[in-house]
Amino acid sequence: MTHHEHPDAALVRRGYEAFSKGDMATLRELMTSDCTHHSPGNSVMSGHFKGIDNVFDHYGQLMERTNGTFRIEVKGVYPDGRGHVISVHKWHADGSDRGIEMEGGLFFTLVGGKVSDIDECVADIEESDAFWGTG
Repeated sequence: MTHHEHPDAALVRRGYEAFSKGDMATLRELMTSDCTHHSPGNSVMSGHFKGIDNVFDHYGQLMERTNGTFRIEVKGVYPDGRGHVISVHKWHADGSDRGIEMEGGLFFTLVGGKVSDIDECVADIEESDAFWGTG
């Protein structure tokens, strides 16, 4: 990590750390109450999760559907200094009959020093859909 990390990048990095530790109290403090998380594809995990409670339900499902194996390894966090941050990561999870490892990223919008919108992108939408399932 650089010594002069932009505060927006530092906020996103704190979010990743809180998520990885299961520290939902800290994560909640970093997000607006009407925060929306957009997940790609056409699986049971895809869609627009609006409002912090729905976002947290979605994160709970990531853990529940993978028996707690879902994890993220951050590769980079890049701010624009105008309220947006892009992060890139690799995510890993084990499902009931298969494992998955995939690169992806998040596009964050920040308002008033908190995350208000997260747009998720993945390297292979079809593979991600197949892992999570559509039914």
